[in-house]
Amino acid sequence: MRYSIEGEPLPVVILETEANETILTQRGAMSWMSSNMQMETNTAGGGLGKLFGRALSGESIFLNRYTAVGGQGLIAFAACFPGSIRAFNIAPGQEIVAQKKAFLASSQGVEFSVFFQKRFGAGFFGGEGFIMQRLSGNGIAFLEFDGYTKEYVLQPGQQMVLDTGYLAAMDATCSVDIQSIKGVKNIFFGGEGIFNTVVTGPGRIWVQSMPIAQMANELIPYLPTNTSSN
Repeated sequence: MRYSIEGEPLPVVILETEANETILTQRGAMSWMSSNMQMETNTAGGGLGKLFGRALSGESIFLNRYTAVGGQGLIAFAACFPGSIRAFNIAPGQEIVAQKKAFLASSQGVEFSVFFQKRFGAGFFGGEGFIMQRLSGNGIAFLEFDGYTKEYVLQPGQQMVLDTGYLAAMDATCSVDIQSIKGVKNIFFGGEGIFNTVVTGPGRIWVQSMPIAQMANELIPYLPTNTSSN
């Protein structure tokens, strides 16, 4: 498989596949393709436990599989929001944990499972970042991030504190937790919510500058309201 990522801040990844090579995607992710790409929809695999976990996280338990039939193929996947698309080499010891809506496409050898932050009680109230997805196996995965993406390398024990939703992805060697903001005045008047996400190294993390949920909140005051007249 060969690929190119083009067009930021409205990026698209274009894959050129070999004959009989299969690409995995979420439902509805395909943007355009050559006529010899054959689609088949199957469950994400990994057993009943993993399927239940994906359903619990709000993700579809189905993946689309596109296979080049009768020769080389071409298929493209565009990001759904201004930002960037990153390619990750997935292998044993090189697993990635990403926000649950980051996955765009991958080669067939990539496996998916649900990743829960370690403190379930706090995480349940921690918002979008509580449930993430883990990418393992062997292959290349393409993830889409919102806005500008900044990469940091955390040393063992080094921590980064993020507002909920700004953690786009991290190496599976990192650990993540939800911590409540201290101080009553800080909670009620600081405007930063109640919880922060704390990531502890070692490993790389990718932080996104404009989570789509944050953008939606910023736009709400400018949206017209429906008024009815008698």
